[in-house]
Amino acid sequence: MSQIANTPKPPYYCVVFSSEMSASVEGYAAMAQTMVELAERQDGFLGMESAREQLGITVSYWRSLADIKAWKLNADHLEAQRLGREKWYASFTLRIAKVEREYSFNG
Repeated sequence: MSQIANTPKPPYYCVVFSSEMSASVEGYAAMAQTMVELAERQDGFLGMESAREQLGITVSYWRSLADIKAWKLNADHLEAQRLGREKWYASFTLRIAKVEREYSFNG
């Protein structure tokens, strides 16, 4: 199975979350998995791609800005955000963009 999200025809939105971990990662993996499962059930969620080495990048895809806002304000997600700031992340940047075109190759 491909790790590349199967997104619909544009337009749609993406949230790009780039992060650097702190020294304390206890509980992070479990919370990250819980957030993936929760996001998959969130209205407007279209898919996700993630990679982590020294720099972690997670891109989630959403139907609308309203759906992104609802995800941001989800109570469980708010708790994960708090723990991320307090424990797990040394730094992070979040960017939201509208996807207007996409191109694929499936060789």
